[in-house]
This record gives sequence, structure tokens and C-alpha cells, in this order.
Amino acid sequence: MAAGSPSFGIYVHWPFCRAKCPYCDFNSHVRGGIDEARWRDGLLRELDHFANETAGRTVDTVFFGGGTPSLMAPETTAAVLERIAARWTTAPDIEITLEANPTSVEAARFAALAQAGVNRVSLGVQALDDDALRFLGREHGSAEALAAVETARRHFARWSFDLIYARPEQSLAAWKAELARALEHVGDHLSIYQLTIEPGTAFAARHARGELAMPDEDMGAAFYEETHALLDAAGLPAYEISNHARPGGECRHNLIYWSGGDWLGVGPGAHGRLTGSDGGRIATRQARAPDTWLARVEAEGHATVERSAIERGDAAEELLMMGLRLARGVSRDDYRRTAGVDLEERLDAARLNALTEEDLITLDAAGLRCTAAGRQRLNAVLAHLLGSA
Repeated sequence: MAAGSPSFGIYVHWPFCRAKCPYCDFNSHVRGGIDEARWRDGLLRELDHFANETAGRTVDTVFFGGGTPSLMAPETTAAVLERIAARWTTAPDIEITLEANPTSVEAARFAALAQAGVNRVSLGVQALDDDALRFLGREHGSAEALAAVETARRHFARWSFDLIYARPEQSLAAWKAELARALEHVGDHLSIYQLTIEPGTAFAARHARGELAMPDEDMGAAFYEETHALLDAAGLPAYEISNHARPGGECRHNLIYWSGGDWLGVGPGAHGRLTGSDGGRIATRQARAPDTWLARVEAEGHATVERSAIERGDAAEELLMMGLRLARGVSRDDYRRTAGVDLEERLDAARLNALTEEDLITLDAAGLRCTAAGRQRLNAVLAHLLGSA
């Protein structure tokens, strides 16, 4: 997706999982059984609600996230995609991604999902070490994970998988060997995340009790640098802090988020961003609790609990916070479109100069972007740039 592109996406949240991973703070829930027909109808009704508001838009991407969307019946996936095609124009090269866990993968389901229209799958592999998978609370082993990747390769034009590094007691040598093994199975995209302790998770409780010895800052930096060097050499450079792709293999849906584009958020807890008729940005959020969401959709046709205009200054700040995650950064045109002024007119010159002199950012005719060192320290760069540090 090029800078300034009017690309438009739809995010569909499926909140159910078979088990809650100890590191996960996503809106995911374990249920023994659900009435899938009710849930299917709820998603379709909320799509209809938003279709009335966004008539005339062309849908470029659809992303089924969760939770574990591969637990959704393929018939539900098909129904959602059929409704999208009925209510909007869809791009000829539409990207349709579905997240899946290896434990919920089988050839018959993947074949049915592909037949429904899914053309890209993102697998939550997380590790290729069986001890690490047990530690991470995963229900699959490394052999099953790699079998799932091969199943995805057979049924989808594009596939990606996730890995988590900087785990307690993990050595850099072991991680490099694990990553080398992963590269034998990679497609055009790979997501690599550093393990972080998120509030409210099972790992947070263990960490508070002193049971998890996380790598220190220097070790975390070494993991990050080695990961990027190895993936650069393999032809999978980082186009975003945690995401690597071959040229053309970037996740187009996620680029909408990072580039300040528009998307609808459908399903429990889903967020959205829309551009209003006056050119202003609008934030939407759906009810987070699954049962609350479903009840509101059945009663009102949607479960929007927040709909608010984003002030221009806040929208410009959000664009920087998201766009500087990208290797290409934030273009001058995108910033002016969002902020109404040029970068130099809103950002403090002394702060820009200090970050430039430290080789953390680059500001030129194209726009503003972080250097590799700046992306590694993005939180600190943003805090300084935006005046909060």
C-alpha cells in the first residue's frame, strides 16, 4: 500500500480460544460451546450496520483476528465474506487473512477456508522448541506446528507465522538455531515478537512472584539485533518493528493501521478508524465482553460503545506513533493530510535536531522515519519527539 493510499479494510474479531495463553492480554475467552448460528448472525448484522455508513468504499483487505478464528466454522467465514461482497465493492486483489493456531489446523478445514475466500493465513507457531511451547502454554508441539505450516502452504497463496523470542533462560545461540530452522519453512512473511510481561496475564503474576527471570535490556537488544541481521540476510527485512517480509509480501491489512488508513472493526472489542465526510477522523469501539456484544447487536443491530471525533492534533500524534514503526516512516503528504500542517510546523525543532544528531531519526524531503537504531528504541524516541520526556 503506497503512502496516501485510500485503502480500506475490515477487521472481524472472533473472541474464542481453546485455552488462554499465559502471556496473552488480548480479548480472548475460553468457552465449552457456543451457538455459532447466533454469532454468525451477529457478525452479519454488525457488518450491515457499518455498510450503511460506508457505502461506496472499496474493501481492499479483510482480517479475521482473535481469539482463534480458525475455530470458527468455515461456513461462518464464508457467510461473512459473502456479506462483505454483497454490501461493498471488493478490490480484485483483495487480501483476506485469517489467524490460526496449529492445534486447530487440518487439511479439510484449510481447504474449506480457502474455498470460502481466505487467501492468506497467519499461524501462531510461537516457538520451534517443545519445552518453550509448554512454557508458553501452547497446545501443539514443534512437529505439529511445522506440519500446519506445510498444510497452509498447500492451500493458501500466502502464509505467515509468528515466533516469540527473548524467553526466560533462552540463549542467543539457541534462538539463532531456532530461527534458522524457521527460515526453512518461511513464505513471504514472518512476525517476530519479543516476549513482554503484560498486566493482568498469568505471566505477570508469576513475574511479580519472582518466578520468571526475563532477559535484561542489553540481552534483549542483542536478540533484536541478531534477529534483524539474520532476517535481512535471508531476504526478509523488517518493514515494521516486529514484521519481516520479502518485497511485496507485507501484510496489507496491518499497513492500513500503521499508515493512518481507514478500517471497520466488527465483533467484540474491535476498534475502527473512519474518515468522516468533513475529512475528520472518527474512532469506534465495540462492546468488549462477548455476551454483551451479542446481546447489543441482537437488540440494536450493532454494539458500538464508543464513537468519537479525533482532534487533528491527536490524529497527527497517532500517525507518528504508528507510522514510525514502519521502516519507511511517515510521508510528508500523509502528515499534512492528517495534521493540516508540515512536520516542522508542529514538531519541536530542538527535539528533532537532537534525535537526528543521535542518528535515531531521519527527516528529509520524503518525510520522517526512524533509523534502525531509532526503531529499536521507539518508545524513547516517541516520548522525546512528542514532548513527554
